[in-house]
Amino acid sequence: MATICRDAVQQWDGRILILAHVKELLEQAADKLHTMAPDLWNRIGVYSAGLKSRDTDQPIIVAGIQSVYRRACNLGRFDLILIIEAHMLPPGDSGGGEGMYRQFLEEARVVNPHVRIVGLTATPYRMTTGTICGPENLLNHVCYEVGVRELIVQGYLCPLKSKAGKRKADFQNLHLRGGEFVPGEVEALMDDDGLVSSACYEIIEYTQDRRSVLIFAAGVKHAQHVQSVLTGLGHECGFVCGDTLPFDRAETLERFKSGELKYLVNVNVLTTGFDAPNIDAVVLLRPTNSPGLYYQMVGRGFRLHPSKDNCLVLDFGGNILRHGPVDALQIKDRTPGGGDAPAKECPKCQAVVHAAYSVCPECGFEFPPPQRQRHEREAATAGVLSGEVTETEYEVQGVYYSAHTKRGAPEDHPRTLRVDYRPRGVALGDYRSEWVCVEHPSGSFARQKAEAWWR
Repeated sequence: MATICRDAVQQWDGRILILAHVKELLEQAADKLHTMAPDLWNRIGVYSAGLKSRDTDQPIIVAGIQSVYRRACNLGRFDLILIIEAHMLPPGDSGGGEGMYRQFLEEARVVNPHVRIVGLTATPYRMTTGTICGPENLLNHVCYEVGVRELIVQGYLCPLKSKAGKRKADFQNLHLRGGEFVPGEVEALMDDDGLVSSACYEIIEYTQDRRSVLIFAAGVKHAQHVQSVLTGLGHECGFVCGDTLPFDRAETLERFKSGELKYLVNVNVLTTGFDAPNIDAVVLLRPTNSPGLYYQMVGRGFRLHPSKDNCLVLDFGGNILRHGPVDALQIKDRTPGGGDAPAKECPKCQAVVHAAYSVCPECGFEFPPPQRQRHEREAATAGVLSGEVTETEYEVQGVYYSAHTKRGAPEDHPRTLRVDYRPRGVALGDYRSEWVCVEHPSGSFARQKAEAWWR
């Protein structure tokens, strides 16, 4: 965003509006712009009732949609409009609804018919209507995308590891409303004394070596219950929800970000845009049927920080099994019982791993072979003989390289070169990988294959 703003203002004297839906995102956007583009510090204004600022003259304006949606003409002409967390665009805004974004953008086009709209988001899809980008939508073309695995390999995001809760809730009887589980049913299910007590003991056990633990609860009563149990076990736990007073909320979040407060439980307020890089454990004490919300919750632990090597995700809501790993989300029709689980849980150590694993990478447990139906609905593409290779051709959009060390191998064991190919036209994060044995002994079969690959 900072680069786009700098280029637009300095190279072609353009004017940019940055829109967001919550005050925290406005503050973060203005702060990051000042950090990344200090040469623009006096050319950035803020228009937000919540921040008590009404700037209109600067070439870059950061604005809250609630404050400006009826004032497009008052703000003047813009050449570019950037929408932060574009997945928050209401469905009506992509098909003729009466949303604030649609109203503002229609008036902005009257002022400048050539204004361009750019949306930025880590989750470009909705639970009910699928992808937010389409020919008839406000956002109609994906101009750039990058996957989680790609960003982790390149060192921009923190690696994740996960565990499932030992005591399981039964999610089978939950009903859906508008594509999401009914909130009252979810809280009633999760706010069980035995489940809360068991979860809190596990949280303390698994996070002994963690510094900042963010907990997502199913409701206010449930969150207060979790806070009470953790406190009773000798661990201070903060609490924030939508009704928390602004001063109390700011003080609690500042203590958490500084590392003074280790545990923080919240209800639906610290998902989108909450920026605390020190978070090294995320606890999902609630189920969600929304892949976007699941990604946003887990995503709070993605930020890099000197104090952590990875982020632990404790999932008591069955979300990883429901949606798959965050680098290979399953965005599909979620009819009951439809499709295989994209992930599975190790019965020995409770690690949640991709469904393709035959051996648990954490403890070495060997999963039993999957049971096959007597015949499939469609003709299979697999080889008719065991060991036969089936070839599928893809157009490669990107190639990424990293050094790979085999788990549990001795220090002198040769490393391999992991190559991740990103095919065009497949789901985001769905890579094809191979391991090239460039450090194996000369003359060995693995080395010969590596040399053939290199040639």
